[in-house]
Amino acid sequence: MTTRQSLSGLMLLLILSVSSLHLIAAQTSIPPKYDGFVYKGKGAHGGALLDSIIVEAFFDPVCPDSRDSWPPLKQVLKYYSHRISLIVHPFPLPYHDNAFVSSRALHIANKLNASTTYPLLEKFFKHQEKFYNKPTHNISRASVVSLISKFMTKVLGNSSLPDIESGFLDTKTDHATRVSFKYGCSRGVIGTPFFFVNGFPLPDAGSALGYNKWRSIIDPLVNDNTEMTKEPFHFLL
Repeated sequence: MTTRQSLSGLMLLLILSVSSLHLIAAQTSIPPKYDGFVYKGKGAHGGALLDSIIVEAFFDPVCPDSRDSWPPLKQVLKYYSHRISLIVHPFPLPYHDNAFVSSRALHIANKLNASTTYPLLEKFFKHQEKFYNKPTHNISRASVVSLISKFMTKVLGNSSLPDIESGFLDTKTDHATRVSFKYGCSRGVIGTPFFFVNGFPLPDAGSALGYNKWRSIIDPLVNDNTEMTKEPFHFLL
């Protein structure tokens, strides 16, 4: 293949990719609220979210790389405290058989008791091997839903089982999970974990980032923000 043919092929691929993203955006109705789960309740109302560095993470609850990326990210969130905010978007990968059901479980938990959303995500990360393709290959989808419903009660409590089961019958939770996936596609997400910082995508999509890597990304932003607050306002005079 000549260089010219290679460039032509690359240009065609880029055109098709952009076209598909526009098609996804055109076919998805605007949801009533921003997608994702805000970590520890930091919200846009009151300015807590918008006044901080915003990290957006696209996670698949049954993805090993998503699991491995969580501990260092959680450590970074603790280190920077109020200087950084996190929004996690469920992004069920199609080649993980139980990704959609587990992502839907997060939406159900968030609807029933928002404080249980992240504990449930961590529970999935800790025991995700139970929901890999091979262990669930010979059981029905209904059985998987039942298995995950009972699994959720370990975080939400045994008395919550009827509400959890109702959640899986509620078309709104199905729609919310689809919106999460389509939203990721509209942002160009191609795998998990996938991270954005202040709206800009980070490289190495699909790979866990270590604590030191996160520090190298966030430190300059914190320092730049500090310098901006110290900047004298004589230029306005």
